[in-house]
Amino acid sequence: MRSDHALVAVFLTACAGASSPDRAAHPERPSMTTSPTFADDVAFLRRHAPDLVVLEREDARVAVAPGYQGRVMTSAVTEGGASFGWIHRARIESGVPTPHMNVFGGEDRLWLGPEGGAFALYFAPGAPFELAHWQVPPAIDLAAWEVTAREAASVAFAHEARFVNRAGTELVVAIERTVRMIAPWVEAPGAHAVAYESVNRIRNAGTAAWTAASGLVSIWILSMYRPSPATTIVVPFRAGPEAELGPIVNADYFGRVPSSRLSVDAERAVIFFRGDGGERGKIGVSFARARPVMGSYDPEAGALTLVTYTLPEAAPHGYVNSLWAETDTPYGGDVVNSYNDGPLAPGAAPLGPFYELESSSPAAALAPGEALEHVHRTIHLVGPRAVLDAVARAQLGVGLDAIEAALP
Repeated sequence: MRSDHALVAVFLTACAGASSPDRAAHPERPSMTTSPTFADDVAFLRRHAPDLVVLEREDARVAVAPGYQGRVMTSAVTEGGASFGWIHRARIESGVPTPHMNVFGGEDRLWLGPEGGAFALYFAPGAPFELAHWQVPPAIDLAAWEVTAREAASVAFAHEARFVNRAGTELVVAIERTVRMIAPWVEAPGAHAVAYESVNRIRNAGTAAWTAASGLVSIWILSMYRPSPATTIVVPFRAGPEAELGPIVNADYFGRVPSSRLSVDAERAVIFFRGDGGERGKIGVSFARARPVMGSYDPEAGALTLVTYTLPEAAPHGYVNSLWAETDTPYGGDVVNSYNDGPLAPGAAPLGPFYELESSSPAAALAPGEALEHVHRTIHLVGPRAVLDAVARAQLGVGLDAIEAALP
C-alpha cells in the first residue's frame, strides 16, 4: 500500500459517500467485517462485471476479472464456502472512477514499481511527491485486459501500455498474465484447500534498453484479504547479524508500527504482524532477509493462508524503492511487504478494512524484446487445527499456538 498519510484521507472522503448509503439501502448485504460466500460475491460481481471468469478445480473456485486488469477478485475452498478476497462493493457499484486510484479490491493484482523516487511511474516528470500529483497509471488501474486463452482452471491476459517515469523516460511495457488453479503444494490431509498462481511477465516492447540510469521497473503483486480481530500475519526471514544482512524489518512506512502490533521472534526467525484491519501500518523485508514464503492465520475462521513467490538467488539490479522521496538507494527497496488497513484518525472509517501480502520481482534491466517473469502463488487451507498446525510448522517455521500468542 501507499507511503503517504494524505492518500488515505482522499480515499476515505471519496468512499464515505458511497459506502454508507450503500449499507443503509441494502442492509441484507454482508458487512466489510463478515465473510460472504464465494457464490454471494460472484453474484454481485456478475451484475457489474459480466465478463467475470470463474475457474474451477474439483470443489475449489477462483474468480478473475478481465475488466479489472485480470485480477483475482476472490477465491474459496468450495462455491458455498467463505470468500477470502476483500471486495469494495460500494466502489464497484458506484461505477464512478475516483481520483488517484480506484480501490476495487481483489486478492491478487498486478502493479508495476516503483511508485515513488526519481524513477516513479506514479508521478509525472518533475512532479513533487504530493498527493495532488499522484496517479496510478490507467493501464494498471482502470484498463480492461484482453483475454488471450481460457480453460476450465486457467485464464490468460495481455495488455501493452506506454509509461513515462518521473525522470522523463518512456517505457513501452507488454504485460502477459496467466491465472491458473494448481494442486496444493502442501500435505494437509483432512483440510479443504484452494490454490492458484499468477504467472506475470513484462517485456520491453520499446526500442531502447531499460537501464538503471534512466529508470527500471518491476512486477509488483498485491492482495486484499478479509481481516478478522484475531488474524496474524507471519513473515519468515533469513537470520543473521544486522552488520551483514541489515535490519530485520522495515516498519516505518507510516510511522513506527507499535510493539502491540508487531513482534520479531529472532530465535525462530519469524516476524508477526497484526492483520485485523484495525490500525494502518506496513512492514517490509529486504532481499538480504527475504524468504520465498509468508502467510497468515485466522483462528476465528480456522483458515491458514500461505503465499510463495519467485525469489531469485541474485538480484544484480536490486529491487525498486517506492518511497515518496528522493533517495540515494533507488534500487534498495523491499522484496515482500504486508499492509494492514485501518482508520486514518480515531473515529474515521478505514479504506477497507483489509490486509495485504505483497511480493515484488527484481528491477528489470531489459533490452528490447527481453522479458522478466514473476510468479506469485496462494493457498488457503480450512481444516482441523492439528493439520493446519503441522502445515504452519513446516512452511512458516512456527505453530499455531505460537502464532496466536505472538501479539498481545
